[in-house]
Amino acid sequence: MSVVAAFPLGAATTLAELTRDPHPRLALLRTHEPVSWLPELGGWLVTRRDLALKVMRDPEAFTVDDPRFSTAQVVGPSMLSLDGAEHARHRAPFTAPFRPRDVHTGFAALIEQEADRLLAPLEAAGAAELRRDFAGPLAAAVMAEALGLEGTAEDLLTWYDAIVRAVSELTEGRDPGPGGAQAYAELKAAVARTVAGGPSLLAEAAGSGSLSPAEVVSNAAVLMFGGLETTEAMITNALLHLLAHPDQLALVRADPGLLDAAIEESLRLEPGAAVVDRYATRDLTLGPAAHIRAGDLVTVSLAGANRDPAFFTDPDRFDIRRHNARLHLAFAHGPHHCVAAHLARLETRVALHRLLHRLPAPHLDPAHPTAPQGLVFRKPLSLRVRWGTVR
Repeated sequence: MSVVAAFPLGAATTLAELTRDPHPRLALLRTHEPVSWLPELGGWLVTRRDLALKVMRDPEAFTVDDPRFSTAQVVGPSMLSLDGAEHARHRAPFTAPFRPRDVHTGFAALIEQEADRLLAPLEAAGAAELRRDFAGPLAAAVMAEALGLEGTAEDLLTWYDAIVRAVSELTEGRDPGPGGAQAYAELKAAVARTVAGGPSLLAEAAGSGSLSPAEVVSNAAVLMFGGLETTEAMITNALLHLLAHPDQLALVRADPGLLDAAIEESLRLEPGAAVVDRYATRDLTLGPAAHIRAGDLVTVSLAGANRDPAFFTDPDRFDIRRHNARLHLAFAHGPHHCVAAHLARLETRVALHRLLHRLPAPHLDPAHPTAPQGLVFRKPLSLRVRWGTVR
């Protein structure tokens, strides 16, 4: 029996469906073909939580170090696309500022100040598109400060958009065009100015002696890429979930201590990065029926794993009192767990706290309905919100 015939649900799965609204199809695959061959993906898709963890915990069997890895094609080798000793060498110079205590000490006041600065001109307007009027600029300003990067928040957002677009096009099997390469060249020049300009995280990494100038640039790119993508999506998706569920928002207003729980539940329900890619290093069997060959693409669906009913009761419901929501896999797992996860959480907590404090009775604009979308990175393309009067 051919691999396509052995996995009929995978054969019927389209990338368009996974981009638009993947969750019904992921649930079907998770139940009947938890490791399935998807011809449109050109690889295997893992949707069950236990199997997702198995893949991400075993870099010897499932590696990122492959020339097909889409991010590496755009920015070159980095901590994101290397395993073992090379991964550790690339990651080590960037870990200290992102430890929990260092994150709070170094960034809490800045995040609050920047959030208030962005919200101030919006208050009187009564309406705004909060993904790019608030979430994106906040994430860019904080990441520029974290890296010490020469360039404005607007520059970072421009580079990030182009790099994300190029990575997404490659992942979906299309020609990315010249935009990603141009953005990377501009980022490279900004990193060089930063390294020459005085103390900064990038200057320390360059001075550590463990990374070449090109490697400092590639890791700056993935930190910028991850810091903006993760945080913009976290803020936007969490705000969408709370405003779409007034009963849950009321719980947060009554008990602000539930805000962290709401953020974790939003991450579980709709992770900003829906998938992570690995490549099999040898022939192996995964799950009940998947006989994987060396070199095969193995894509882990974080979105699918996060709604596994064997682990999360009533998994499609947004429930900020869920006792185990924090055990989601939105930041991946294993050696490639997101290095800046603590910073992303802090940014989202402060952003939502300040927004809910300053904007009276915010509600989704009924004239502009929205939902997360995207095959690899999932968030609303826009989030139009009104405030000042209760619906």
